[in-house]
Amino acid sequence: MKYLSEYRDPALARQLLGRIGAATTRPWTLMEVCGGQTHTIVRQGIDELLPPGLRMIHGPGCPVCVTPLEIVDAALDLAGRDRVVFASYGDMLRVPGSRTDLLSLRARGADVRVVYSPLDAVAIAAERPDREVVFFAVGFETTAPANAMAVLRAHRLGLANFSMLVSHVLVPPAMTAILDAPDCRVQAFLAAGHVCAVMGWTEYEPIAARYGVPIVVTGFEPLDLLEGVLMAVRQLEEGRCEVENQYARAVRRSGNGAAQEAIRRVFRVGDRAWRGIGTIPGSGLRLADEFAGYDAELRFALTGEAGWEHPDCIAGDILRGTRVPTDCAAYGTRCTPRSPLGAPMVSAEGTCAAFHAAGRGGSR
Repeated sequence: MKYLSEYRDPALARQLLGRIGAATTRPWTLMEVCGGQTHTIVRQGIDELLPPGLRMIHGPGCPVCVTPLEIVDAALDLAGRDRVVFASYGDMLRVPGSRTDLLSLRARGADVRVVYSPLDAVAIAAERPDREVVFFAVGFETTAPANAMAVLRAHRLGLANFSMLVSHVLVPPAMTAILDAPDCRVQAFLAAGHVCAVMGWTEYEPIAARYGVPIVVTGFEPLDLLEGVLMAVRQLEEGRCEVENQYARAVRRSGNGAAQEAIRRVFRVGDRAWRGIGTIPGSGLRLADEFAGYDAELRFALTGEAGWEHPDCIAGDILRGTRVPTDCAAYGTRCTPRSPLGAPMVSAEGTCAAFHAAGRGGSR
C-alpha cells in the first residue's frame, strides 16, 4: 500500500476485525504506549469494535502529560523572568502548572514563543545575543535527536545565551514500571512506531522475554493498529512472547544509527520523575557534563520545588492505565480542553483530550 487513504480503507478494516475476532478465544488486555495511537483508537472507535473480552488500555504515551509538575513550574519561572525568551512547542503552552500556564504568561507580556524545531530557538539566540533563550526540551526518544542537534549547533556557534530545560523520558523503563506494578493487567504491548524508528526494537526484546509479554511495533493509522492488535492476539493465543514489527515501512530492528549517535553524544541516562506516576529509575535523559553549560536548571539555579496538583485530577491513574477519563468526576464538566485541570485533557496526545474529542461520555 502506497497511499494514506489505503491505511484507512473500511473494507480492509472490517477484514482485519474479522480476523481478530476469529483469532480471539479468551479475554486479553493490550496496552498502546503512544498518545498518537490512543487518539486514532478512540477517534475511530477501534476499542469499541474489538471482540468482547479484548480490551485496550491507554498507557503513558503522551510526553506532554508526563512532564512533571515541578518542571512545568520551572518553565513558568523562567518564562516570567526579564530578558528571557522562552521557546517551546505549542502543545506545552496550555499545560497547567501549579498556578498558571505559559499561554497566560504570554498574554501578560512574557516573551514566550512557539517554535517548530529546537533549531529555531538556536537561531533566535544567535539573532538576540542580548537575551537568554531557553528551549523547553520535552518528549520521548522521538524528539531527542533534534534536541541533541540543537545543542551541538549552539556549541559550534559558541552561543553563550542558549540553554535547554530538559525533561526527556524513555519508553522501555516505563513499560517495565507498568509490568512491575502489583495491579498490572497488561498482557501485551503495542509499541510506538516513531520511537522505534529512532531506537529500533532491541531494547524491547529483554522485556518481552523477562515478562512473557508480546510487543508489536505498530504504526498510527487504523489499519496499522488493527494489524498490530491481530499480531499481538496471535502471539497470546499461541503462547509466544516476541517482538514483532508491524510498521515495517518505517522501522528497522537497529533503528537510526545517526540519530542514536547524536543522543549518545549529548545526553546521559538518569532517573526521571513522571507527572502523576512518580520517579522511574533510568527513565530519562539529562545533558552530559560536556554540555552542562546548556542546562537551564544549572544556569538559572532552579530549585525543582514540588508544585500543587489539583486534587480532583486523576491523571496519574489514567497514565498508568488503571482508570479511564470517564471515571473522573471532573471530566467534561470542570475539566475540558478549554479549562483543563490536568495535562491529559489539554495535550494533543492526551487520553482525556482523545475521549472528549470523540464525545465519549460514559465509562466502557
